[in-house]
Amino acid sequence: MKTVMISEEEYKRLKQKEKVDAELVDDIAKGIRDILAGKIREI
Repeated sequence: MKTVMISEEEYKRLKQKEKVDAELVDDIAKGIRDILAGKIREI
């Protein structure tokens, strides 16, 4: 594993993207669970 130096601004931007990605994955997983549980119906 290599170590690289990045600016604090770049680090904060990457951490924010990581947070957004994790939230999206959680929302998708929740939606799939709802579909499998039959909580979603077609309109």
